Amino acid sequence: MLTHLSIRNFAVVKTLDVDFSNGMTAITGETGAGKSISVDALGLCLGERADSGMVRTGADKAEVSAFFDITKLQAAQAWLQKNELADEDECLIRRVISAEGRSKAFVNGIPVSLQQLKDLGSNLLSIHGQHAHQLILKSEQQRNLLDGVADHQNLLQAVAQTYQKLREQQKRYQQLEEGQQQRADRCQLLAYQIQELDEFALADGEFNELEIDHKKLSHSQTLLEQTQISFHQLYEADEFNALSAVQNSLERLAELQEHDQSLGPIVNMLNEAAIQIEEAAQELRAYTDQLEIDPMRMQTVEARFSQALDLARKHHVPAEELYDFHQQLSNEYQGLMKEDDLLEELELQLRQSEQAYYLAAKKLSDSRQKAALNFAKQVQQHIQKMNMKDAEFAIDVQHITDNVPHKLGLDAVRFKVSTNKGQAMDDLEKVVSGGELSRIGLAIQVIGSGNSQVATMIFDEVDSGISGATASIVGQLLRKLGEQTQVICVTHLPQVAARAHNQMFVAKFSDEQTTETHMICLEENERIDELARLLAGDTLTESAIANAKELLQISNS
Repeated sequence: MLTHLSIRNFAVVKTLDVDFSNGMTAITGETGAGKSISVDALGLCLGERADSGMVRTGADKAEVSAFFDITKLQAAQAWLQKNELADEDECLIRRVISAEGRSKAFVNGIPVSLQQLKDLGSNLLSIHGQHAHQLILKSEQQRNLLDGVADHQNLLQAVAQTYQKLREQQKRYQQLEEGQQQRADRCQLLAYQIQELDEFALADGEFNELEIDHKKLSHSQTLLEQTQISFHQLYEADEFNALSAVQNSLERLAELQEHDQSLGPIVNMLNEAAIQIEEAAQELRAYTDQLEIDPMRMQTVEARFSQALDLARKHHVPAEELYDFHQQLSNEYQGLMKEDDLLEELELQLRQSEQAYYLAAKKLSDSRQKAALNFAKQVQQHIQKMNMKDAEFAIDVQHITDNVPHKLGLDAVRFKVSTNKGQAMDDLEKVVSGGELSRIGLAIQVIGSGNSQVATMIFDEVDSGISGATASIVGQLLRKLGEQTQVICVTHLPQVAARAHNQMFVAKFSDEQTTETHMICLEENERIDELARLLAGDTLTESAIANAKELLQISNS
């Protein structure tokens, strides 16, 4: 629950420190005094948008700090643990807004994002504003309110999950279906190209071999003639060959070595040269022996080499990459064929997902219809107590299977009411007046709040548009709610304020230069004076004071 609120330089508040207690706390004050400033400040702690207009004139920043006791708030404790922000059983939220409009948020002294602040705030408190009644005229809000009291989060999650899966499969199926003709055209082209390449059947690395053979065979006559000449000059020529020339020089220099030992290295080199020439000659002979001129082989290699080049040019790829290109086309073709098979498989899965979604949506609808009966009964009982004794209230839940699937199901939820005897029930917005809407809206909020998991409920002038005996009933409802959870109510009605366990008074003070707002906790005598002011205006009469005492006594009895 909220234990303390500290405000600095926010709007017309210079400094404000307020302690809050269990039960119901009423906040009253003159019109324009700033009764809702504390609610606005708490809104910032829930992650609402900040702007420079919130900073008090002349100040460089505004600061709001809210302290919460989370001993009994397991959801808040779990969130803090998950986000590594836990600090025992207390939670401090601080929001700072600069004069330029920039803001920072902190939880237990650690900076957090506004989204984190919103997530945490939803586990700590809820704020019901004075304009919330208008929202219940919208069908979407009516459905949300019903889901809130039905407490079937597991069913909502099941519908949302099956819807998400269905949407993903629908999107995938649509993409495949839209590309079906394009895939068919592509497959036809690929089949022709692959058939042509299959018939040629170029092996991996074959083109490089063809290129080598082609060069060799196209120059085979020249290779044979030149290698034979080279062998003859190195080894076989009778008149002169390289080997005999080296050997003759070697013999002469070997004899001279006896006279000059410095010729030794030269002799060694000539000896090695003779060996190398002889070995080269033998290799050259073997090469010429295996070299053959085969016109048929040349014709075959020429034809295949030329066809490989033609196919490479046709497909705009380097000839040495033709084999890899062939494999790529084959893989693409197989992939496209698999997508057609996938389309049939996905169509089956899509029908199964649709069945799962409609089944989950039907279970959710059944739960809504069951909850609607009980919820409508409670609302009707409450509004009949608020000077609408002939009113009837019902919730119509229509399960429309022809609707496009939605993440929240297939139900159309409509609140219906009849405010007078003999009047047919119709949609809320077609029947009720402003005052009646306020009473119905307040009854719905009180009932819905009773099912809330948060420990603090804030009602900001939700009792506008009602008075008299109705106001007394509203006060009773809020006090009863305050016995279950912490309730903070901004009100202008004495009948509501008198029902509170605690009461705070907001006053505005002005001088020639500045205006300040203060909030004080009222003692019993001060409460009587404030209730008398709410009853009779600024002039306190003995009659008003007596009525205030009686009102307070009745409320606390």
